[in-house]
Amino acid sequence: MAGHAGCCSVAALQRWLPILAWLPDYSGQWLKMDFIAGLSVGLTVIPQALAYAEVAGLPPQYGLYSAFMGCFVYFFLGTSRDVTLGPTAIMSLLVSFYTFHEPAYAVLLAFLSGCIQLAMGFLRLGFLLDFISCPVIKGFTSAATVTIGFGQIKNLLGLQATPRQFFLQVYHTFLNIGETRVGDAVLGLVCMVLLLVLKLMRDHVPPVHPEMPPGVRLSHGLVWTATTARNALVVSFAALVAYSFEVTGYQPFVLTGETAEGLPPVRIPPFSVTTANGTISFTEMVQDMGAGLAVVPLIGLLESIAVAKAFASQSNYRIDANQELVAIGLTNVLGSLVSSYPVTGSFGRTAVNAQSGVCTPAGGLVTGVLVLLSLDYLTSLFYYIPKSALAAVIIMAVAPLFDIKIFRTLWRVKRLDLLPLCVTFLLCFWEVQYGILAGTLVSMLILLHSVARPRTQVSDGPVLVMQPASGLHFPAVEALREAVLSRGSASPPRSVVLECTHVCSVDYTVVLGLGELIEDFRQRGVALAFVGLQVPVLRVLLSADLKGFQYFSGVEEAEKYLRQEPGTQPYNISEDSVPEHKVALLKA
Repeated sequence: MAGHAGCCSVAALQRWLPILAWLPDYSGQWLKMDFIAGLSVGLTVIPQALAYAEVAGLPPQYGLYSAFMGCFVYFFLGTSRDVTLGPTAIMSLLVSFYTFHEPAYAVLLAFLSGCIQLAMGFLRLGFLLDFISCPVIKGFTSAATVTIGFGQIKNLLGLQATPRQFFLQVYHTFLNIGETRVGDAVLGLVCMVLLLVLKLMRDHVPPVHPEMPPGVRLSHGLVWTATTARNALVVSFAALVAYSFEVTGYQPFVLTGETAEGLPPVRIPPFSVTTANGTISFTEMVQDMGAGLAVVPLIGLLESIAVAKAFASQSNYRIDANQELVAIGLTNVLGSLVSSYPVTGSFGRTAVNAQSGVCTPAGGLVTGVLVLLSLDYLTSLFYYIPKSALAAVIIMAVAPLFDIKIFRTLWRVKRLDLLPLCVTFLLCFWEVQYGILAGTLVSMLILLHSVARPRTQVSDGPVLVMQPASGLHFPAVEALREAVLSRGSASPPRSVVLECTHVCSVDYTVVLGLGELIEDFRQRGVALAFVGLQVPVLRVLLSADLKGFQYFSGVEEAEKYLRQEPGTQPYNISEDSVPEHKVALLKA
């Protein structure tokens, strides 16, 4: 017994600290693969973090502040070997919506979001995310892609003072198109072309085979490194071009500018903010962020778990959704101590991690150290990075998130699902929370309608056989009653067999409705019989003591009895006349 308890405690400890499950088996080969993967992700995340800070409306160093804590936390608590936590395009967009481009609000939002996510993880509330349907998620991500991509057009063209609201942004961009800076536009387009070419090269690089000559393997490795680190390569190229112009005394580009040097200080999140007009209290800050306190943690969890599940299914391993909630929640809470804004799982960097052959979450340690080194030693060089180059990185990163195929797929599979997708997509351009809320509400209404109005299959004959095609719940009982009465009351009235194979549970409202239905049939001089009742349902109906309740083991037996053929009898509502195996189950 003691051994069993010890085993259970070890299993529980491994569930809460997944590192204990893989660390004892760690090998030198794993170390090599994790180092390569961590380096690849690090070279990807540094330029992306600077770019995503622009999307969030924050100074560039806040992108890097947000890029390393998840690497260290996930090393201990993550259940996916592929996932990397950090700033993402969608999360940065939400931060810009709810924090008014104020770093203090962004850091506090990270802390509060983390607390909410931790609570959901400890209470095992991950199932709540299942109520957000795939069309709603696709509608939101597609709208976010358009919003983020178009939001970077101003940087790509060198435009200034563009409003934050999407429709005003579109209007002002076209209004001021004549003020485009040629240098920024040309450099931005060149960077986009380079990123696209390097991505296509990466997708078409043939795999390495042991029989290849060393020179071929070396060239393959160089191409693979260049294409994997394409963001860092292109941003470095753009910075070098900008620096060259700076030396000549002429600068045709809008530059990132000063970036705070050094590591972020460790301090508690700001629970109040002092401004020129006075002090904004914690309560007022929470009220200002409003729906963001629900939307940001929810979307963060949704994005991270979706990424984890996608790569777990590809690599044939399982993740623990509730443990993922704990990991991302603790990342945001601890990240707020080093001025991070809310983070989540990144699909693009997770793909780089997986393609680099990562074996464990230890690859994140290399990524985290690389980000810290860049903060400590490279921030002075970030000054020369043109904003148009970062805009190109963002646009090329979010473009794959727009899933044009989903519209055609839903039209072919189930056209009604286009409704929540389109509602979410359109309303997210107005306000993100309204789009997600409205899309989820439409999805729930579609779901509830199918529950409240289940289809009923009908077999015509001297005795009518009706079978609800799905479960029977209290919103559906009145519709079922009307359908049965309308069919059974035709001239001349006919008896009805209700085939209940698909009914797995009933509640008190359903029992009352069935009792009234039995009485309606009795008054018309015909009978209503039940067939295929599962044991839990039969137990409920027997305990309700319904007058005139008749149950048969099969449809043929019920039809014979209702046609008054000799030799068949219903099972009465007394337990004595129920078959022995049913009695045993009813008394269980």
